[in-house]
Amino acid sequence: MSHTRDLGDDHWAVRPFSKRVAGAGGSARRRVLARLAAGTPVLPVLIVTVVVLVDLAGGAGMIWLPLLAAGPALAATTNGPRGVLWVGLLAVVSGLTLGIRDGMPGGELTAVLAALTAVTLASGLAGVLRVRSERVLAAVRSVAETAQHALLKPVPPTVGPFQAAVRYSAAAAEARIGGDLYALIPTPHGVRLIVGDVRGKGLPAVGTAALVLGVFREAAHDEPDLLAVVDRIERSLARNLGHDDFVTAVVAGYPRDGHLEVVNCGHAPPLLVRSCGQVTPVEPAHPSPPLGLRALAGHGPGLHVLPFHDGDQLLLYTDGVTEARDQERAFYQLADGLERHVSHEPARTLGALHDELLDHVGGRLHDDAALLLIRKPAASETGMPQKVTAPEARCAL
Repeated sequence: MSHTRDLGDDHWAVRPFSKRVAGAGGSARRRVLARLAAGTPVLPVLIVTVVVLVDLAGGAGMIWLPLLAAGPALAATTNGPRGVLWVGLLAVVSGLTLGIRDGMPGGELTAVLAALTAVTLASGLAGVLRVRSERVLAAVRSVAETAQHALLKPVPPTVGPFQAAVRYSAAAAEARIGGDLYALIPTPHGVRLIVGDVRGKGLPAVGTAALVLGVFREAAHDEPDLLAVVDRIERSLARNLGHDDFVTAVVAGYPRDGHLEVVNCGHAPPLLVRSCGQVTPVEPAHPSPPLGLRALAGHGPGLHVLPFHDGDQLLLYTDGVTEARDQERAFYQLADGLERHVSHEPARTLGALHDELLDHVGGRLHDDAALLLIRKPAASETGMPQKVTAPEARCAL
């Protein structure tokens, strides 16, 4: 049986070689044709053709021939300079042919041809500038994506004892990076995570987010106490931020089985999903100021410890999600959406939430939005001995 399978593999590798070569040639031809089709100024040529047909039907040359300039002008918005010049040449030749056919006076025909030539040259220059701008924008996007991958590192589907997933959308679609931040890392003191929102936008916000994440990743490994991690971030921001700058954040940790620690620094409360499906916001017992403003408040955040059992989930998010509005200015109800879409797969849950959020706002967010979801798999899912927990305990905060 094994011999038959090996023979089949060899036969598959040898027999269709010519077909693979032909297929490669066919795919190359298809790529060339697709490239040519993409670079062909179909609509500008169509406009020139329509003007020619109208002139042939009406025979009123001086009335219709100036409209040939619409061809190269439109080509400048959809094609490069070569396509513009080809459309312009077609327009000039068509104008010359029709002008002679219609018996236009020499002076009028010369004026029309000069106008077509001038529009073609100007459109060609506009096409060159547009292509350069697109290349610069593509380079900026590439740099921004690289910076985002370095700053907001991808979260693997499994981190420590948790399943995990992240969805992030930047309001600045051209840059694809914003002021929201997140991180989820395993440490000697258990899995630790942070989700935060920097005041402001643009490069200053990105710089502050990088500072917070750098300090968090370092302190999360060094400090056994979660409050000490938050203190490290606070001290760093106090030295580097301006008087009006701050960062709201939730820092959480899982130091031992069944216990979840949460520190909320002026951020939206996380949503706890019990294994029974109950969704509850994790409100801080004592409201705390955002990171960077502790000196003004005079007190620090408190540590909230809650049970976290098999099947439980925790969703952290930024205000770009909860403050998203529809056309009637109604806010998106995240807790209700989570109840509708919660599942045993965090990636699927966040995918459904993100799609519903985009539908709610009409397709584009106006603020950065981040969603980070962790789930403690049930023991039966991992093959480990299952610990029995009373239903009322699993659904009690």
